[in-house]
Amino acid sequence: MRKILIPTDFSENAMNAIRYAVDLFKYEICEFYFMNAYRDDIYAQTQDFTQDNIDRISANISKKSEELLGNIKSHFRNKLSNPKHTYFIKPSDNLLMDETNRIVDEENIDLIVMGTKGKANNKKITFGSNTLQVLKYVTCPVLAIPENYKYSSLKHILFPTDYMVPYKRRELKLLCELAYPFNAIIDMLYISKSNTMSLRQKDNKAFIEKEFCKNNINFKIENSNHITNSIFKAIKENKTDMLVMINTKHSFLENIVFQSTIDKLSLNLDIPFLALQNITRA
Repeated sequence: MRKILIPTDFSENAMNAIRYAVDLFKYEICEFYFMNAYRDDIYAQTQDFTQDNIDRISANISKKSEELLGNIKSHFRNKLSNPKHTYFIKPSDNLLMDETNRIVDEENIDLIVMGTKGKANNKKITFGSNTLQVLKYVTCPVLAIPENYKYSSLKHILFPTDYMVPYKRRELKLLCELAYPFNAIIDMLYISKSNTMSLRQKDNKAFIEKEFCKNNINFKIENSNHITNSIFKAIKENKTDMLVMINTKHSFLENIVFQSTIDKLSLNLDIPFLALQNITRA
């Protein structure tokens, strides 16, 4: 059974991410946790910080959060009934990061799914501030769904790597099982100035090959110094449906996403993006 956490601010972007996740995992037994952390909403509406004001606003926002989450649960449970899926709601007077981490640990979550942007929906950036925080700091794989991206069966998955980090079996299993029902092709793209690999890289590559034994996998080499350009080239040439990257220190993802402010990024994705967090979990 797979456990999936979906934070929502009730924006259309967030709802689109929920729809995508429910469709993507339609063949699997899953528990979906719809979560709304509304502490920031309370602060945003409180101008005169008296205890009475905070209590009143908190109660109103709490009630609204629970009602909206309940509506989402009812919609997917009743109108899009799938006997393999079970739904839970998690309204919380907490900050997004704190509540996300708490639920990930408490429920042993396998995957977080969320929209790339929320209510603010700034057209000039790839990831909204909330999504970026989750990508950077939550110790769980994150699948980010772009605005208005419509679900289609996975056919081609791109996984750029330098083979320098040891991969976690749990997270490679997640990708393996995600691709398998669709018979999707996984392209392992090694971007480097040289075709040669160290012993460490060869061992890590062999580990991937073993873990992906049930999948269609291609090992490719791109001789280049330009990581982002090579990634976009591969996405376009292969009509890629999902980009997968490892989030760990000194990885491609860290170099691309976290080295500068998000509004300066050249990585403007219009396909789902799966960030595997290279950390040890039970």
